[in-house]
Order: sequence, then C-alpha cells, then structure tokens
Amino acid sequence: MVVTGLARVLDDPGILSGIGRFGLLYNQASVDARFRPVPDLLAGVFAERLAALFGPQHGAAGTEQDNMIETEHSAHPRLGIPVYSLYSRTRRPTPEMLDGLDAIVVDLQDTGTRVYTYATTVLYLMEAAANTGTRVVILDRPNPINGKDVEGNLLNPQCASFVGPHPLPMRHGLTLGELMTLYNTVYALGCRLEVVTMKDWDRTGYFEATGLPWVLPSPNMPLVETAVVYPGQVILEGTNLSEGRGTTRPFEIFGAPYVEPRRVIETIEEDALKGAVLREIEFRPTFNKWAGELCRGFQIHVIDRERFRPYRFTLAMLSSVLRVHPDEFRWSSPPYEYVHDRLPADLILGETKLRTGLEDGRSVFEMEDEWMEDLEEFMAVRSRFLLYP
Repeated sequence: MVVTGLARVLDDPGILSGIGRFGLLYNQASVDARFRPVPDLLAGVFAERLAALFGPQHGAAGTEQDNMIETEHSAHPRLGIPVYSLYSRTRRPTPEMLDGLDAIVVDLQDTGTRVYTYATTVLYLMEAAANTGTRVVILDRPNPINGKDVEGNLLNPQCASFVGPHPLPMRHGLTLGELMTLYNTVYALGCRLEVVTMKDWDRTGYFEATGLPWVLPSPNMPLVETAVVYPGQVILEGTNLSEGRGTTRPFEIFGAPYVEPRRVIETIEEDALKGAVLREIEFRPTFNKWAGELCRGFQIHVIDRERFRPYRFTLAMLSSVLRVHPDEFRWSSPPYEYVHDRLPADLILGETKLRTGLEDGRSVFEMEDEWMEDLEEFMAVRSRFLLYP
C-alpha cells in the first residue's frame, strides 16, 4: 500500500517540527487508509496547534454541486475552530485568515487535470503565504490517473483563469506536490514550500494500484473511472451537451435531446476511439443541463486505459457533433468560473484556436501535431520536478 504524506506525518509527527499554530486545507476526501478524517487525526496528534481549517471549491464537506456556487465560512462542528472557505467572496486567503499561523498544511486529493480547481486554490494559498512568510506543507497524494501520461495543448496565457492559471497541458502527470514545486520555482513565488512525499508510489499505475480507499474528491467525481475520462469530458462543460451531471455516472454519460447517436459515432475519427467503447443510451438528468428532459447520447466505457487518450477522444467526439448537428450544437455563454468576457470552452481548452479548429472541421490528429513541440518543451521542464521515480 502507498504511504501518503498524511500517513507519514501520523507515524512521525516530528516531520512537522518547528511549526507552532497551523491551518489545514482539506475536504471530505482527506482521509487516511481507515477513512478517518484528517482534521480529527491532526487534532489528535497536535491538539490546539491545529488552529484553523480551509476548504476549496464545493466546500470542505463537498456539499456544493456546480461551478460558481460559493460556500460560507463556518466553524468545525467537533473541533470548534474556524473553517474558512476559499471558494466564497474570495478565492484567496486574506492576511487576517493567515494571522497567527506559522504554516498551512495541505491535504487534498487532486485529479491530475489542469482545470480541476484545487490546484489553483493551493497556488493562490502559496502566493498569499509568500507575502506573509507563512510556510506551506503539502502532504502528497497519488495522481489517480498515473504520473506518466501527459496529454494536450499548453494553456495560452491569454486564456488564464481559475481553471488554468499557468501554461500546462490538460493532463499533466504530476502529483499536487510536484505541481506546486514546479509553480513555486518556475514562477518564482517565493513560498516557503515543503512537500511530505509518499512512499512506494509507482507513478505508472492508476489509483486502484495504490491500495488506498477512494473517496470522491468532489460531488461529480464519484469513481476512479470518472477521473480517467475527465481530462476530456470536462470540455463538455463549455457546450450545450450534458456532461452527465444529474446522472449517476457524470462525465461518463453525455448527450443532449438533439443528439442522434448512430450518426455521431459513424462520423468520429476512428483512431480517437482506441481503448474505449461508446454505448448508445438514453438518459434524463435530474439537474443541470437538460434537467428532466430525455437525452440521447452515450456512456463511454474505457476498456484499455493504456491506449485511451481522453482529451483526444472528447475533441474528436465534439468535432463529430459539430458536423452532424451544426444547427443544434452551441458553445456555452459566459460567465464561467468568474470570467465574464471569454467563452467557457476557450478557458477550458486553454486556447481559442482549438475551438475554431473544431468549428472548421479540422482533424484532431492534425491539431495534436501542432502542439507537440510545446508539449515536449513542457516535458523537459516537468522532468526537473518529479519527486518519484
């Protein structure tokens, strides 16, 4: 079994020596191998030194379903200490929140995908902590979709937002600790950052190989299978296709009332389906897009994760929908994650020309060729920050 950063601290509290009062950034997925929540565990070891809690998007308890649904500050029901929401009127910790804290400990399960906002929350925390001299200690956890596969175009800084603050490919193949080390160094944040590394993590494997329990890190990330398709299927948030919110298999199930599944599947670039099977279905979302309406579409079943490329798949699928349903398909309108002047799809894709390329009917493989040089340059930078063999 993989030994997480949290497990190492519980086994050897001296790892956090020299830290007085500290805060904790966490959510409901921050548990040990016996499903025990991290605030209770750290309070049991460090007592009143744990002085404040912080929660990311969806809330520390993971209660809020969708984008731009904020949570308020509160108090922990058992510990009685404040819980500051970093997805509220502010998405950055204020100096008042950090006042009197020597450090912020971070224990969050990331998904290995650029647009998953927890990494941006940690980045904003590091920037604020650099200004106050507060230490940041990341208790590292596995990248659930492995730490070797990297896919997608690098984000154009003109499309920077809460779902992509710096140039990264959609699937970056880094742990949260590795990614924050990269950010801290490349962008000279000046944060007093420490990473409590894992033991025995094989970066070539998926989450099931870790022996750790999976707890959904956000309401629509219920399974490891969800995380596998997410680097592509998240693009659907920027369209009028349902990405499966309001179903029991979000991001695996997708479609819309206007979709004709047979025509769509016959038009997809064949090689983009490698490693997956599309099963035609009908579904009726209970909330979000097309709530209560009968939708036609697919459930994507990944049968070979080594061959499956989620970003390529979804781009090819969207290209097919655009060809088959040019009059019904729409890109979603702003706002999206607090950006009011850019199309959500451009923020998610990290580049305007990808959207226009799909509209022009360009081959996904042709567009892939155009970003490979940038991706290779990123891989060279990335290699400097890998903490695991």
